[in-house]
Amino acid sequence: MWYAALFRFLRRRIILGLILTLSLCYCIFSYIGKSDFLDNDDEVPVRRTQPFIWRTLQEHNSTNDVAATCRNSVQGRVLMVDDRGFLCTRSELLSSGCCNSELQTVIQYTCETCNPKQCCGIYEYCVSCCLHPDKKELLEAILKKATEQNNILLASASDHFELCLAKCRTNSQSVVHENSYRDPSAKHCFGETVPIPNYVET
Repeated sequence: MWYAALFRFLRRRIILGLILTLSLCYCIFSYIGKSDFLDNDDEVPVRRTQPFIWRTLQEHNSTNDVAATCRNSVQGRVLMVDDRGFLCTRSELLSSGCCNSELQTVIQYTCETCNPKQCCGIYEYCVSCCLHPDKKELLEAILKKATEQNNILLASASDHFELCLAKCRTNSQSVVHENSYRDPSAKHCFGETVPIPNYVET
């Protein structure tokens, strides 16, 4: 009788040990497979699924009609820029989301706070300047570089307006020592260069 109890006890231990060993092997192989996938993930290029949309000057100006709706920069407390490149104050924004281009104070493609390095002191001016159709060649080079460097934020922009919104935001290249701007007077850049500090570090 005790032989049967011992056999059942050993059989239970062997099965449990076998299950534990197989589970451990499965976990090890799964972890190795996942780490290989993560290592190779950097080598996979970012590919655009839809064509990038560029708007010409004529297309920008053809949306000046009353029925037009616009996307705008939304976040500004005082200034706004719409997807046609018009810069205005919040009070000059129409219910359609467009800046009221009939007003003389509303300016299109203004680069007033921007320097020759395509860096601007005010975010909305940066976006407005960036939206000028003349900047297409520069932005195409930036898009190409973003794809090569797997910059998902820039490479996933679907049109000119989204690209300018993303590019003009401050990023790690705009700051030094992680807590101060390289150039506080021109911290929003849409060009390939980064802000140059107006001081020399010692």
